[in-house]
Amino acid sequence: MTDKPQPARYRAEKTILTLGPGFYDEVAPAHFPQAVLRFRNDAAAAEIGLERLSDAAWLDHFGRFQPLPGGLAQPLALRYHGHQFGVYNDELGDGRGFLFAQARGADGRLMDLGTKGSGQTPWSRRGDGRLTLKGGVREVLATEMLAALGVDTSRTLSLVETGEALERGDEPSPARSAVLVRLSHGHIRIGSFQRLAHLGDEAGLAALNRYVLRHYFGDQSEGDDAPARLLRHVVARAARLAAQLMAAGFVHGVLNTDNINVTGECFDYGPWRFLPHWEPDFVAAYFDHAGRYAFGRQPEAIHWSTVQLAASLRALSPPEPLIEALDGFAPAYQRHVLDALLWRLGVAPRGAEDQALVQALERAWRATAAPLDAFFHASFGGTIPGAIGAAFDEARALLTPYQRRTARADAHWQGPVCSMLIDEVERIWSAIAEHDDWAPFAAKIVQTRALGRALAG
Repeated sequence: MTDKPQPARYRAEKTILTLGPGFYDEVAPAHFPQAVLRFRNDAAAAEIGLERLSDAAWLDHFGRFQPLPGGLAQPLALRYHGHQFGVYNDELGDGRGFLFAQARGADGRLMDLGTKGSGQTPWSRRGDGRLTLKGGVREVLATEMLAALGVDTSRTLSLVETGEALERGDEPSPARSAVLVRLSHGHIRIGSFQRLAHLGDEAGLAALNRYVLRHYFGDQSEGDDAPARLLRHVVARAARLAAQLMAAGFVHGVLNTDNINVTGECFDYGPWRFLPHWEPDFVAAYFDHAGRYAFGRQPEAIHWSTVQLAASLRALSPPEPLIEALDGFAPAYQRHVLDALLWRLGVAPRGAEDQALVQALERAWRATAAPLDAFFHASFGGTIPGAIGAAFDEARALLTPYQRRTARADAHWQGPVCSMLIDEVERIWSAIAEHDDWAPFAAKIVQTRALGRALAG
């Protein structure tokens, strides 16, 4: 028998069951030949009281999916639809993952533990329900860097290698396999609402509306304006996420409506990239031929997804309050993108001057193709070094009166620039693939978390 989570701090939840079986399917996890622990995120685990699990117990729960005490007896594959590159798909759902558990965080929030690569479900279609180890490593690196840069993101809780040989068309095969567990505030997607609207299930829509308002936004009031209240919450979170992605220089690659959750957390990382320099047309996914999800179009894509949520809620609400809620996206985004860029620069907002400063920075970034991470590293605290070039003179002058928002963490800033560009990601993976050398991966996690501590002050 393995040790159990400390009962004083771990608080299991089964809130999802209140929605009823029309929202999910009970599934069984795959049985894997091996369970080799490759990554455990004790910082994230501490939020729900699981950081003291032994490695053996960790593998039992997050590699073999023995239920956590007091939690869901059976994993649940959630049902949803979604627009994929603008085309509606009614055959979606959790096809290689499931909701494994729910718990109450230390701050009282409901938290979901979802999986990736945990086996086939009724929604797998022709897929094998598995995850490549490379895909898992890439998701760990993405979530660690995004968290360091202040982006609302799922956290990778666990990565376990599972000992299967997978056939894939987009990476060398046979590929090593893995199963991943992510921790987030919720796995309800915009596509979850789209499915119910598509099916004409107004009772289900109303139930999901109440569930999300109550458990994710702390809004337990009833009333005919409940759909509009929900949409206002989602629009506000979505606008903030769009701004954070831009300030981080991150391209998700596949911002379909089934990949946009209602709590405004970025998740499900596939062909992601961080920008080497400011390039609005930069595309992460090789199959995004039209550039629908290019870096500079991400706010548009996320806003478009909130429009699809509004369309789904139309069955429960007159259009006017929904339109009013949608109109809040643009001003919220503009405010958040200024705040996010100034946060990354390490200075406090000043108000009316902020817009001019950010516009001057963007003009200089476009003109020079300056490396973004190196720029922020050198300019943190409010001084753009002269060596960066005359193209930044306007921004340099505008930045002068800004006040540093936090003490500079010299141990980090005197070290090398911390980036997560594709060449380094491939080098980290090559060390694992060719020599089973996990040292570069571990070192990158340490460096990335140091960046996060320095930025947070």
